[in-house]
Amino acid sequence: MNTKFDELLDFPCDFTFRVMGVASNSLADEIIAVVQQHAPGDYSPEVRPSSKGNYHSVSVSVVVTSKQHVETLYRSLSAIDDVRYVL
Repeated sequence: MNTKFDELLDFPCDFTFRVMGVASNSLADEIIAVVQQHAPGDYSPEVRPSSKGNYHSVSVSVVVTSKQHVETLYRSLSAIDDVRYVL
């Protein structure tokens, strides 16, 4: 990835990931499991269903330490089967 996170952010910092995925009871747990692998901590994701209930938006704030850390989390979260977008 060729991003400019290192130019825009002062590390370490809080970074909120918003993950959109197919609605399931396990989506938030899968997201937290991936985040825990790269940034262990105590997380409280915010889950919002879409208007029709087919999708969930899961927001989680993570302390990131570098541009590479952000990019690794993006790639890892995107690799979850039910995830459609990571913002």
